[in-house]
Amino acid sequence: MKKILTLPILIFFFFTSCEKVVNIDVPSITPKLIIDASFEVLFDKTPVTANTVVKLRLSADYFKETIPTVTNATVFLTNLSNNTIINFTDTNLDGDYEPINSFIPNDNVAYELTVIYNNETYKGTAQKIKSTPFTKVEQGDKTLFSGNETELKIEFKDADSIENYYLFDLSNNIFLSIEDRFFDGSDYNFSYFYNEDDLEVPATINIKMSGITKEYFTYFRVLVDQSGQNAGGPFETVPSSLLGNMINTSNPDNFPLGYFHISETDTYTISLVKKD
Repeated sequence: MKKILTLPILIFFFFTSCEKVVNIDVPSITPKLIIDASFEVLFDKTPVTANTVVKLRLSADYFKETIPTVTNATVFLTNLSNNTIINFTDTNLDGDYEPINSFIPNDNVAYELTVIYNNETYKGTAQKIKSTPFTKVEQGDKTLFSGNETELKIEFKDADSIENYYLFDLSNNIFLSIEDRFFDGSDYNFSYFYNEDDLEVPATINIKMSGITKEYFTYFRVLVDQSGQNAGGPFETVPSSLLGNMINTSNPDNFPLGYFHISETDTYTISLVKKD
């Protein structure tokens, strides 16, 4: 009996003596400037309005829970057709720079974004990309695997004989990018299915459809694949050094992350209900 009683104790000491704490040093990286300048010209509004915020952040180590903001940069936009300057300011000191005087990006005009930070100058150029309005947005009745999904049906007409790329913001940090390779100039429709983790229904959501360039289409698809959906937005965390169209003209080796883009954007607000 004595030997049987002591066996669990021996096993316990055997395994606890094998435990070893391993400390892994994760190297710290030099923070890089993240420039999120995705402008939206909301042509469905009367009058037309625009979201023209330049968000500046710093990259952080993998295990950091917060993304540092940049509040001490100089930001301005140059209209390259007439060299006029649009100055931006961070009024709330939250890293979000807005134009001092509101403006709407013009058609067929190239704009150069300049960011000066830590005595280094970053530049990028963009021109407004046309889009098309939604034809129909409605809630559908279909589901997928669990039977608890909520269907959102979207329809629009693609512009003919133009290579178009679109970015959909489906609310709750859910993004979808598509190209018109197989439906050029045609009416096109598709469904997106929100699961219970995506969206708690009933809910009222605002969705967007933006025209984007081929380069931004490729960039965004890789970025979303790396960051994942529902990860706080595609520019909140940057798993790897994915290069955008902003260039450090002072020190090319210290390249920034992020992108400068101007989209024509249509919006639609819809209330989704729980189906039985």
